[in-house]
Amino acid sequence: MVHLLLAVIYLAFISLGLPDSLLGAAWPSMYGPFGVPVSFAGVLSMIIAVGTIVSSLNSGRLTSRFGPGRVTACSVALTALALLGFSVSTEFWMLCLWAVPYGLGAGSVDAALNNYVALHYASRHMSWLHCMWGVGTLVGPNLISFALSGGQGWQAGYRYISILQLGLTAVLLLSLPLWKRAPSAAQTEAGGGAHEPLGLRQAARIPGAKSAVLGFFCYCALEQTAGLWAGSYLVLHGGLTAGRAAALAALFYTGITAGRAACGFLTGPLGDVRMIRLGQGVILAGAAALLLPSAAAMQAGLVLVGLGCAPIYPSIIHATPARFGAARSQALIGLEMAGAYVGTCLMPPLFGALSERLSIGLMPVYLLALLAAMFLANERANRAAGLVRPAAPARERG
Repeated sequence: MVHLLLAVIYLAFISLGLPDSLLGAAWPSMYGPFGVPVSFAGVLSMIIAVGTIVSSLNSGRLTSRFGPGRVTACSVALTALALLGFSVSTEFWMLCLWAVPYGLGAGSVDAALNNYVALHYASRHMSWLHCMWGVGTLVGPNLISFALSGGQGWQAGYRYISILQLGLTAVLLLSLPLWKRAPSAAQTEAGGGAHEPLGLRQAARIPGAKSAVLGFFCYCALEQTAGLWAGSYLVLHGGLTAGRAAALAALFYTGITAGRAACGFLTGPLGDVRMIRLGQGVILAGAAALLLPSAAAMQAGLVLVGLGCAPIYPSIIHATPARFGAARSQALIGLEMAGAYVGTCLMPPLFGALSERLSIGLMPVYLLALLAAMFLANERANRAAGLVRPAAPARERG
């Protein structure tokens, strides 16, 4: 029963990934017909992120009242409706309206399922869970590319994903009985029990909490900026066609997905702290490759940035109970999710504004700045939680 429920949770994360990569892949074909500047992708991204912030901060209350199964099924249905709305929109303001349920559908289920897996399953399952999210993100850009190549327009791609989301909603509704029976079995596997989570204000006062939230803010800002603007970067800076760029933009999510599949085997022996550092090093190499004036180097850079992103999100989430305690993890993960969505809300639109005023070719530099801030914040969080020792002062030479 535990493993059947885990399979359902994997499906739920595929459904979370399906809409996440659509806007970045479709936007080069969307903004012209809507008569808006290319930077307006940031407006939609911001609205979606605000919705996810609101729902993630309320995830504990919703999950406690309705249960994770119902919250997950309703959230997926909400995103299916929003995607259908995108596909029939004829004005930019319509996209803005549909972006509200688009965001609300993601936040609460994301926080609830992440905390559930962090408490009740081994770290490898967290990596593979987010690998399933990557599978969803791979499907989206490829369906957009398929629709554009076939002359159906970006709208058809959104309709295809909406239909897939409706099918996943049906599966989740049928699985509701599993959620009533499985928690005790899952807790037995983890060797833990139920805990009362702290309030958000209490959680924010825990040593290292603010640094952990800042690190997650920077990571998700980096991931979302790369995912949202990769297609436009390849078109406007790399000189590729919109259809070709939509297909190549999926390389970023290919890197994330393949990396998370591999990380499931590495995270056990290496541990969460080392996996985060490893990912940051690979992102550094990928951002450097994006700076090179070669289409092949840009493609390799997107894959490397994706590979580097692969271990960071699941490792930060899985490290939360170890950093702050199981009793505090739901509140801390809620805070981390809120910080993550603030990052996705503010930083990709900020880059859009900078690219319009300066150049979209600055994207690798922007990613490097976020990477540096992420590294410092995560190291502070680790030291505050006692997961790493502070560096010893150098001896004076005699």
